[in-house]
Amino acid sequence: MSPEGVNIYASQYSVKETIDRLQAFLQQQGATIYARIDQQAEVRKAGQNLPALEFIMFGNPKAGGALMAENPLIALELPLKAIAWEDNQKKVWIACNDALYIEGRYTLSHNENSPLNLDPLISKMLNT
Repeated sequence: MSPEGVNIYASQYSVKETIDRLQAFLQQQGATIYARIDQQAEVRKAGQNLPALEFIMFGNPKAGGALMAENPLIALELPLKAIAWEDNQKKVWIACNDALYIEGRYTLSHNENSPLNLDPLISKMLNT
């Protein structure tokens, strides 16, 4: 189920709580939250049903600016995004783009502390 370049993690929390926790962790790191969308509610407005699904868009202009200076095309990936959703078995998942995949796609220099690398943040958020 995991498409190339996407990291998917199981969450023990509800979709809302998963995104709430991610948002809190991001803000502790100085990130700006640009948007948070309850996709389930939006789809419901269109007369359709969808299990719980929330989207969050966030970034850090200073960190993103350095990436865009290296390759302006990275702006197609910025701000960063994550989604959390509930599947048909009521299991909750959270997904984001893989940092190494994005670095390779835009020929960016590799940096262990890249702002693109959300794995440590998501792991910490899920395990505390």
